[in-house]
Amino acid sequence: MRYHLLVGAAVAALSLPTAAFAQSTGSVDFDEGEIVITGSADSGVGGVNIPDSPKAKVEIDRELMLRQTPGQTVNDIINLVPGVSFTNNDPFGSLGGNFTIRGFSSDRISQTVDGIPLNDSGNYALYTNQQQDPETLESVNVNLGSTDVDSPTASAVGGTVNIRTRTPRDDLGVLAVASYGNIIARGNPGDRPFHRGFVMIDTGTLTSFGTKAWFSASKATNESVYSNYGGVDKQQYNGKIYQPIGSNGDFIAVSGHYNQNRNNFNGSPYSNVTINNNGGIAPEDRFYEIAYPCTTDTPQAGVADAPNGCGNEFERRFNPSNTGNIRINSRFTLSDGLVLTVDPSFQYVKANGGGLTTGREGGRTVGGRTYYGYSGNGYYFGRDLNGDGDLLDQVRVSSPSQTQTRRYGVIANLSYELDENNRVRLSYTFDRARHRQTGQSGVVLSNGEVDDVFPVNNPLLTADGVELNDRDRLSYATLHRIAGEYRGSFFDDALSIQLAGAMPFFTRDLNQYCFTTSSGGNVDCITNTANYAAYAAANPTFAAPTSRKLDYNKFLPNLGFTYRIAEPVSVFASYAKNLSVPGTDVLYGALFFDESDPQSKPAAETSDSFDAGVRYQSGIIQAQLTGWFTKYSDRLASAYDPDCDCSVTRNLGEVEKWGFDGSISARPIPELLVYVFGSVLNSEIKDNVQTSATGFAQTAGKREGGAPKHTFGARVQGSLGDLDIGFQVKRTGSRFLNDINTVTLPGYTVADIDIRYSLAGAGLERSYFQLNITNLFDESYIGSASSGLTTTSTFVNIGSPRAVVGSLVIGF
Repeated sequence: MRYHLLVGAAVAALSLPTAAFAQSTGSVDFDEGEIVITGSADSGVGGVNIPDSPKAKVEIDRELMLRQTPGQTVNDIINLVPGVSFTNNDPFGSLGGNFTIRGFSSDRISQTVDGIPLNDSGNYALYTNQQQDPETLESVNVNLGSTDVDSPTASAVGGTVNIRTRTPRDDLGVLAVASYGNIIARGNPGDRPFHRGFVMIDTGTLTSFGTKAWFSASKATNESVYSNYGGVDKQQYNGKIYQPIGSNGDFIAVSGHYNQNRNNFNGSPYSNVTINNNGGIAPEDRFYEIAYPCTTDTPQAGVADAPNGCGNEFERRFNPSNTGNIRINSRFTLSDGLVLTVDPSFQYVKANGGGLTTGREGGRTVGGRTYYGYSGNGYYFGRDLNGDGDLLDQVRVSSPSQTQTRRYGVIANLSYELDENNRVRLSYTFDRARHRQTGQSGVVLSNGEVDDVFPVNNPLLTADGVELNDRDRLSYATLHRIAGEYRGSFFDDALSIQLAGAMPFFTRDLNQYCFTTSSGGNVDCITNTANYAAYAAANPTFAAPTSRKLDYNKFLPNLGFTYRIAEPVSVFASYAKNLSVPGTDVLYGALFFDESDPQSKPAAETSDSFDAGVRYQSGIIQAQLTGWFTKYSDRLASAYDPDCDCSVTRNLGEVEKWGFDGSISARPIPELLVYVFGSVLNSEIKDNVQTSATGFAQTAGKREGGAPKHTFGARVQGSLGDLDIGFQVKRTGSRFLNDINTVTLPGYTVADIDIRYSLAGAGLERSYFQLNITNLFDESYIGSASSGLTTTSTFVNIGSPRAVVGSLVIGF
């Protein structure tokens, strides 16, 4: 019985076919063909599966995910994959973090759930604190350095992360999780509790047609990890209805997701961290207090009041988000060997980030005329903001950057099995996002709190009766992608060949409603359109409000092979060309230039990625060693300035990246699982980058900033009767803060332990108590930093301190 509970459950989860980890339903179905070489050991070992694919892939299963802290973001879980580096801003997965694969940043990595894209449709940012609850997932696949031919993305030079949700059970069941945790680190953090509750209900088979479903809800709260203000309040709802059709694998599945986060920017203290001489952080510097509670300046009639600092601390900035999606996955057999899959989806986003600023009750005079709105980096309202009866004052107002998105997509695949050894498919991908970005201002109360975390709900108006925005733009991102793929098997299934190609057609329809004042994208947003002509005349170097359409397309070949030398040993190699279209921030900055200027259309980034490696797969051991090389062209680099919330982007030209990824997992006896992984990363920027008319950044021959030189780690999991103990450790090497390699951030080592005690002896077969301790030895380190072309500042995110979480999991 115990073997079934510990190892049997793990093996069942690990023995899913390779196809379960592909991206869209069409990719899943196409990979399930018999011509895909799987050998005799298709299951994983130690919670990790290595598909026998032409591409370098690694997969984490449900069993291993549930060994981590309940509610943890999936991006932290896949930190166990070679080539992946994730630094968490808190121990509980609610504050986000920095994520790279082979040194590529998250905005160059496509992350999907059930085939639909999760990256922001504007700047391709990935919000790791808004990912789906791990209890609802089946697996996550990391595609190192390349993407599937039907990927619904315009930005994936660095690879893909494909998340699959679980299929409902045939039987009625309930899973409930109650967790409590706290920070137990050096430096006197005080009491900083974490609470989380999760419940999921499987309906079992509801109809004679086989209809089944599951529904879940969770709630998580915690105090601020580092300061005496704020925290996280997160709730999430998920569901899936599954309808099988016939007996040949056809189905329709309808899934839904909604996530609501209310959190502050704690974990990113711009001015409170002291960097040691060795580049580290003293344990006591991680925890600190800000001036809270406080009171804003008291208004006085006839006096030119100025705001005090109450409410303006970096840690008091809010970062709220409401995100949701509805997605459908479906498969239909049209005739013998001919299969159609269709995956439509809809996504909704309402989110912002930012803090307070100074609002002026007067106007700004330019060229003898007075204007209201956002002008010259100032907020001019032309009206009494604090109610003291005069227009002399400067008043604190909230000013986050608001984003609202409506996104529609569909992925369709038509595959045909020519014979038992040859298959082809055609695919079409459509993705269209309405991306509205504004910067309304809101009321700040007398205690420094904001009246509404979403100022867009009730924005402050100027004397013109128009809402003041410090940005005001609308874009439509439209992707049409057509692709074809052939898979063939030869020599008694010893050789598998993949030949594929995709042609994306991507369009950005840009509408800028403000004056663009610099190539960095800075703007002036005056509120009265009748004054536009006069303002343009007074500022002849500014680009007036405008609309522009930019098109990007590129043929992307994708090919590879797998050859089984002997039953446990195979070799593989692949080549893929990938594309990343510039995001909205870069493109809106390009509006500063006339359409005839080449700088008005920034080049898309491209990569040519080559992988080659060897695999060993048996019932006890799975191992993979991959050597890779990527030629990265037109790489864009930006330096972020937190004071102005803006960045300046430069083209680094050509960058070459290369390295090795490897892992080995073993189960020498049923009660013991061992997994060891590691990677080495090198890169070289080929040329110096021009930063001004006469200036150059000395980047030639330097490494890219922000990417660790190496990572390696291990996980060991054992069973002693009803007790399971897992220990995992990861070393992340040093990184350069910038692309000129003048500042180094030191490496760090983080270890975690998980202890699980089964309640099967008490008759609760699917229940257990679990204890998780993250950062077991309380390493004090820089998790991530705001890197850029020539950045030398010490704007950092503190690495998560040691924390403990205890969870009672009841399943039946």
